[in-house]
Amino acid sequence: MSATPQGREFEFTLPIGYTDDEGHLHTQAVLRKMTGREEAILADRKNQRNGGKLVTELLQSCLVRLGDLQKNGRGPVAGLYSVDRNYLLLKLRSISFGPELEATYHCPACGESTQYVEDLEALESRRLADGELPDDVGVELEDGYLDKEGQTHTAVRLRLPTGVDEEAVAAQVRRNPSLGKNALLARCLKSMGDVPRHRLEAIGPRILAELTMTDRRRIDRALNEAAPGIDMVRTIECSVCGHEFKTSLDLSHFLALE
Repeated sequence: MSATPQGREFEFTLPIGYTDDEGHLHTQAVLRKMTGREEAILADRKNQRNGGKLVTELLQSCLVRLGDLQKNGRGPVAGLYSVDRNYLLLKLRSISFGPELEATYHCPACGESTQYVEDLEALESRRLADGELPDDVGVELEDGYLDKEGQTHTAVRLRLPTGVDEEAVAAQVRRNPSLGKNALLARCLKSMGDVPRHRLEAIGPRILAELTMTDRRRIDRALNEAAPGIDMVRTIECSVCGHEFKTSLDLSHFLALE
């Protein structure tokens, strides 16, 4: 991270980067600190109805520069991979409010809560090599998808989600996070065994809903392990019973303005 002498703008290298229409990859992003303008964006009820669009509006407002692109509309920000958007959000929070984040984790063994102060700057991050683009993520399912002809399909191939995907499924995520997740994965699903493409598109999210929990977890693990960016998985030791468990970074107070 590098900052301007005034300390208001900061440059970062994205985990993946944005590929423009001419095939050029842009990996350097400059963010400025949040101002009252962004406070208004966060408080706008219209933006709160769609989390994906809220992230796009917030990043677009604070993004000074993305590579060599001229700042023109929200398209590049919406088109960024989700891992890049999450990376920029964490950096934006860190430069605007500081890297310390109060977090609460609930122990699955005893049900008690443990408070942590997370250091956002200490979170591990992985980037692709210069000029490298992410591969599709392949997963071999244990139980697989059983089609109407009785054939089981176990080989799955997905691409990484983008901001466009986040915006498209945001309403479903608000109504039901599980169904919203199915909708997101369906948008990213490139193949399921030998199921023809037109059938995949016709079945849509229902194909994810029919997978066993074992296979759904396999997909989650494969996407988490394959995707570059900041590692959002935390290993927590319960302060009450000592049980150690893994969970996602608590972002409840991520953009709290108090």
